Amino acid sequence: MKNTNGAVPAVLVTRDLHKRFQPPRLPAVQALDGVSFEAPRGMLTALVGPDGAGKTTLMRLAAGLLHADSGELTVLGVDVSADPQQIQDRISYMPQRFGLYEDLTVAENIDLYADLHGVSPEARAERYPRLMEMTALGPFKSRLAGKLSGGMKQKLGLACTLVRSPELLLLDEPTVGVDPLSRRELWEIVRQLVDTQGLTVLLSTAYLDEAERCGHVIVLHQGKVLAQGQPSDITDIARNRVFVAELPAGQNARVVQSRLLDEPDVIDAVPDAGRVRFVRAERPRATAAGAGAANALVGAQVSAATPRFEDGFMSLLRRVADQEHASTISLDRPLAARDDEVVVHVHDLVRKFGAFTAVDHISFDVHRGAIFGLLGPNGAGKTTTFRMLCGLLPATDGELRVAGADVRHARASARAHLGYVAQKFSLYGALTVAENLDFFASAYGLRGSRKGARIAWAMEQFELAAHAHEPSGQLPGGYKQRLAMAAALLHEPEILFLDEPTSGADPLARRAFWRRITALAEQGVTIIVTTHFMQEAEYCDRIAIMDAGRVLAEGRPEEIRHMADLSEAHEPSMEDAFIAIVERSRRNGQSREVAA
Repeated sequence: MKNTNGAVPAVLVTRDLHKRFQPPRLPAVQALDGVSFEAPRGMLTALVGPDGAGKTTLMRLAAGLLHADSGELTVLGVDVSADPQQIQDRISYMPQRFGLYEDLTVAENIDLYADLHGVSPEARAERYPRLMEMTALGPFKSRLAGKLSGGMKQKLGLACTLVRSPELLLLDEPTVGVDPLSRRELWEIVRQLVDTQGLTVLLSTAYLDEAERCGHVIVLHQGKVLAQGQPSDITDIARNRVFVAELPAGQNARVVQSRLLDEPDVIDAVPDAGRVRFVRAERPRATAAGAGAANALVGAQVSAATPRFEDGFMSLLRRVADQEHASTISLDRPLAARDDEVVVHVHDLVRKFGAFTAVDHISFDVHRGAIFGLLGPNGAGKTTTFRMLCGLLPATDGELRVAGADVRHARASARAHLGYVAQKFSLYGALTVAENLDFFASAYGLRGSRKGARIAWAMEQFELAAHAHEPSGQLPGGYKQRLAMAAALLHEPEILFLDEPTSGADPLARRAFWRRITALAEQGVTIIVTTHFMQEAEYCDRIAIMDAGRVLAEGRPEEIRHMADLSEAHEPSMEDAFIAIVERSRRNGQSREVAA
């Protein structure tokens, strides 16, 4: 149904919306600053923007869980501030951390939410089979929620959210922390709800390829709307400014990308299938040599490329965000690397938990100064492998040597050479940034002037000084990541383990993170990283893809990409390859594909 001027009527309307938070003993935060937009009925609308843009605040206001300081907000034609309960009776809201009861089964969780919403037995009989079919959770109804993988937990959360039929569905980053297979399945569920049932969905996402599939997009930054419209409207911002560089043999795309970001006429650059994709500035600033990007592209073949949503998004942010790209890291004592030096050796590694084999005879080597990516679906065994490599969990069987130390028999000595950034923020949230650094420096055995020098180094290199006296638990996500990395590097480890360090991070924060990682690798630090962002696998020198505790494929990024289904009409991406390798293994029984 359309209104009199032919436009699709809006389900959610904001006019000049303001919301301010005042944390104890900290400066006030203006979360929303004059936000105005409309979410059309029967359409999928995406909220995108960097950390702290105001996306979650908007979601909570729309769900009637917060009150705006000023402005207008209507949902389904109702003034939210006047009658939040009516809104909550008609919508469903899935927050980032949906509250599943892990000691209840899948079926018991769904029943509990049906009870809370007063869903009748007749409605349950009609709705439950559809939910089980849509989420593919039918075979797991008797499994405890705590025993589900991350992707299955998200699908169960969505099923609980949909246990009644809402007029509007609010999803706050529903695919954060899930692997590409689960992300695709979740996305298919959401698309089905919109396309076949006409449901209106407002979601926030850190994945720009998801925003590109939506009907309507709102780009937020620091509580303001930068742009809104169809995804193509955002993509067009970068028109005629996107290029791809084919590199000569021997050049590393990750290194060239990092150098391009130093050029004043380049606003974004990423490794892309062995090449480098970059976006030039709208109004390039003068360069010392007058050459700009050409300085970093000697010998490369550069051609124009069709812009993507991400190119337009980054162009839009660079209009208002700090034009300076994130600084790199300079080590006090860089490590010399030899091409043949293996610093991590894994052979036939096994970890069992009772009768369950979490890691099943995996093998790989990592050379000094290399970036090694360990990829796999949720529950593949990546984190268990990480914890064994770091000496935090004993192996059941196999060989494991890290920095020359036998981790199975000398875990303490091995840990002295390692830095570890956990999947979830694991520092002390009640301590300030400075107090956390002081504590971890002491824990690593740093004392006196050396301790002070290393803390000063961390503050400078990670630009933490302005936040030194803030509780770390109240930092924005990007700064929490910086602090976690700073703490892990205080004792100058040879090897840095990063377990999904960019999960939930926005594109700006991810660019800054990989700038620092590239600099560390160039100075001889060995990096082992897990990630669910398949584009980030292009930064790695080698990749291993795991599932069900086994390594299914290993090789350089270009070799892994060629393991994709070559019948695809487009050039296969790393995500195509990942999905093809895992699905092929699950169909045919697991076997390993190893590139030369």
